[in-house]
Amino acid sequence: MSRPKNQNYKGHGLPKGKEREQRASIRFKTTLMNTLMDVLRHRPGWVEVKDEGEWDFYWCDVSWLRENFDHTYMGEHVRISHFRNHYELTRKNYMVKNLKRFRKQLEREAGKLEAAKCDFFPKTFEMPCEYHLFVEEFRKNPGITWIMKPVARSQGKGIFLFRRLKDIMDWKKGTAGKKLTSLEAQPARNTVNPSGSHDTRSSEDQKDEIPVENYVAQRYIENPYLIGGRKFDLRVYVLVMSYIPLRAWLYRDGFARFSNTRFTLNSIDDQYVHLTNVAVQKTSPDYHPKKGCKWMLQRFRQYLASKHGPEAVETLFSDMDNIFIRSLQSVQKVIISDKHCFELYGYDILIDQDLKPWLLEVNASPSLTASSQEDYELKTCLLEDTLHIVDMEARLTGREKRVGGFDLMWNDGPVSREEGGPDLSGMGNFVTNTHLGSLDYFTDVERVSRC
Repeated sequence: MSRPKNQNYKGHGLPKGKEREQRASIRFKTTLMNTLMDVLRHRPGWVEVKDEGEWDFYWCDVSWLRENFDHTYMGEHVRISHFRNHYELTRKNYMVKNLKRFRKQLEREAGKLEAAKCDFFPKTFEMPCEYHLFVEEFRKNPGITWIMKPVARSQGKGIFLFRRLKDIMDWKKGTAGKKLTSLEAQPARNTVNPSGSHDTRSSEDQKDEIPVENYVAQRYIENPYLIGGRKFDLRVYVLVMSYIPLRAWLYRDGFARFSNTRFTLNSIDDQYVHLTNVAVQKTSPDYHPKKGCKWMLQRFRQYLASKHGPEAVETLFSDMDNIFIRSLQSVQKVIISDKHCFELYGYDILIDQDLKPWLLEVNASPSLTASSQEDYELKTCLLEDTLHIVDMEARLTGREKRVGGFDLMWNDGPVSREEGGPDLSGMGNFVTNTHLGSLDYFTDVERVSRC
């Protein structure tokens, strides 16, 4: 995406002609004071820039992106941490719309069996615009549990469960005239016209366009897989370097986030039972800050293998690979792919009692604040490896299939685990190059030396 350099644009980066030289000094900027800042400040040759100084690398927040992206000229090598319209995947309502559209496309082009590979998200309705469709579905299945989530908030804020239509009618009445604050204002979608070009509207237009806070009503997974009687979900990290062509990396580490209270459907008002967000759980009276509520993915995978056997676990993790790829493909044609942008997504996956994975949501700004020493070490390594792949220093050859804890999962097609294997699907000996929760990941010594 080219931007003309004129008096209205703020320029960043080196003069033209020096783009791919190895750089001894990288000027970085971020407003996040957490693990990310520690990693950036300790990276050799990286220098922090404050205020209005010129930068080469900016781990920005989405509000900066919305207000400044279209008015910023960037040199060839400059990188920022979000795609322009990242919300096509990370807003709950847009994610579901794109997945539904993609499923219909697959059914037309490849048949129902292929389309069925997108059946990994619960039945969902956008509220209030799909209220009547929701009521129709609700009356078909009386007594089941539904969950309401605001599309533009995080950390469990505004979420509630319900089983009575009266609850949703009370909510609907409460939304009348409810305005979003400027920070919660939902960005206008970049629409694609028949010629394929994007209609990018200004942030002022975006603020005025959506006056009511939208929610999604989603069928609640009533049979979650439990460990120790408690509900959990998985946080998995996917790094996308490009959408055209799609180039995505899957991180081997991640964690299971547990609720602090044993699961029951008898009490749907207890957030400590049903919401696994750390921001929610740490407010529980008996929350233990050192112990936390997390398992590393290696431990989780080992537990499942001991209970169900390695074959069932391989199938489960392969099904999760399918979620990552299909969800990215569903937005591939609508995301504005820009060579300056990358995105580290945090996927939230729920496992049910049948070992079926469900996609709950995708986060554009997964928490980089550590809740324990183990969590700090994971996020430090995750960010170090992310920066290795972003490769501001221009050290990579472009042929790597593994960088630190990341494995190249998709490179304009599936990537084979075998060295030199062809990147083609449908082959008998083809094994995808993913190692999520791999038990032979790193020894403790290797992990320390990497970080």
